[in-house]
Amino acid sequence: MVEDLIFLAKIQEAARAVGLAVIAGNSLPTVTSIAQAQPQAILLDLNSRTLPVVKWVQSLKADPATNPIPIVGFVSHVQSDLIAAGRAAGCDLVLARSAFSQQLPDLLRKLGGEPFAAPAGN
Repeated sequence: MVEDLIFLAKIQEAARAVGLAVIAGNSLPTVTSIAQAQPQAILLDLNSRTLPVVKWVQSLKADPATNPIPIVGFVSHVQSDLIAAGRAAGCDLVLARSAFSQQLPDLLRKLGGEPFAAPAGN
């Protein structure tokens, strides 16, 4: 779930480079439908101005069918309250947008094939 289409294109290109597909969604029913298909991960822009993304994380983590799916949130580094809210809601990993961008290829490789474990403190 990424509202910024340019950033979404960057994620899609990085995913293609490591052999993964990206499905975009911008509503809870769409994200829930995607999650029910058991994707390897869910990537969420916690900075959404129009969508209750943190509540979506809570819903997905409360559902036994979608709880095991790693959820990675990214946010502006200056929004420490939103970083904390994402973690409290159940994001397995919350990164500053700049760190997310920098780590994206490695993160996608890990999410695509290796068991996921969030680094300590994230």
